[in-house]
Amino acid sequence: MSKAGMWIERLGLLPHPEGGYYKETYRATESIHQGALPDRYTGGRAFSSAIYYLLANDDFSTFHRLCSDEIWHYYAGCPLHIHVIDPIGNYQRLTLGTQVEVGERPQLAVLANHWFAAEPAHDEAFTLAGCTVAPGFEMADFEMASAETLAATYPEHADLIARLTRPTGN
Repeated sequence: MSKAGMWIERLGLLPHPEGGYYKETYRATESIHQGALPDRYTGGRAFSSAIYYLLANDDFSTFHRLCSDEIWHYYAGCPLHIHVIDPIGNYQRLTLGTQVEVGERPQLAVLANHWFAAEPAHDEAFTLAGCTVAPGFEMADFEMASAETLAATYPEHADLIARLTRPTGN
């Protein structure tokens, strides 16, 4: 069994719609009433939620965005590149990992309403990470990118978008 396969089996990870594997590990029992949240939320939300997230080999997390900020935590495997495009089109590649001397960080934040995708930094490798979202994640807060629409909005990033967007995006 591969190292990635061992993590998938032992942690009970399931296929994620954006690519990779995940398992929700925490959801706060208390919630925030919709009236106390910004208008972009369609209902109340748990205070926070957390998942394990694993990407292996040439798999990737397709470009998507959330209504909430998402904090990424590094756990095992190779570094993870997180590609971020902010609402006005600025691009940044963040690297999740433990080699801080070369710019990696063991914890990173992707801000709400920023398009982002992720991929292991090395071929034939895997990354096990954690993601914490506050207010807590709900599928209604998740938007998967259409390669055509995103590339038309940010043509300067069209090659990256084509490489890290699945044809089934809406």
